Amino acid sequence: MYNLLMKEMKIGISPFFYILPFLTGALMLIPGWLYFLVILYFCFLTIPNTFAGYKTQNDLIFTSMMPVRKKDIVKAKVSFIVILELLHIVVAMIYGMISVRLYPNLVYYFFGPTLGFWGLCFVMLALFNLIFIPMYYKTAYKYGAATFASIAVAMLFAGGAEWIGIQNDYLFDLFKGAGTDNLTIHLSILFAGIAIFALFTIIAYYIAIKRFEKVEV
Repeated sequence: MYNLLMKEMKIGISPFFYILPFLTGALMLIPGWLYFLVILYFCFLTIPNTFAGYKTQNDLIFTSMMPVRKKDIVKAKVSFIVILELLHIVVAMIYGMISVRLYPNLVYYFFGPTLGFWGLCFVMLALFNLIFIPMYYKTAYKYGAATFASIAVAMLFAGGAEWIGIQNDYLFDLFKGAGTDNLTIHLSILFAGIAIFALFTIIAYYIAIKRFEKVEV
C-alpha cells in the first residue's frame, strides 16, 4: 500500500498539480469573489488531467502487473485523491486568513472565508468523491462520465448553497453578517463537514473495491 501511494505521488501526477493549489488558492485574495470556485478547480483541472494521464500511460495495466491486491490499488488511488483535496483546502484556508486581514471591513455577497464555509467545502468534496470514485471503478479506465457527473453534483451543491445563503436571512447573517463571529456554530459546521467528507469518502472507497473486483484487467 505504501509503495503504491509513493508511485501515485511520484510518477502518477505532473508536479504542476502540486503547485496548482498555491495558484488557485491565491484567488482567495480577490475581495468578495465566489470562493467555492477555488476548491472546484481541483475538480475542473486536477482530476480530469490526472486520470487522463493514467489512461494514456496504461496505469491500470502497469499497476495490475505488480504483486498487489486490487483492494490496495483502490486504497492508494483514493488516498492520493484525498491528499490532493486536503492540500487544496489547507492552502486555500491559509490564503483565506490573509484575505480576512487584508479586507477586515469587506461586506460579502457570496460566502466569505469563514470556518463554516470550509465545512461546506468539505461537504462539496464529499459529494464529489461519492460520485466520482465508485463511477470510475466500474471500469477503472473510463473517467469522462464520472468526472462530468461528479463535477455537476459539486457545482449544484455550491450553487444551491450560495443561493440559500443569499435568500435565507439566518444563513446570510451567520455567514456574512454579525454571525461570522459565532465561533461555536462555525466550528460545528466545519467539524460536521469534515465528518461527512470522511464518511462519504469511506463509503465511496468500499463501493469502488466491490466494483473493481469485477473488472477484468
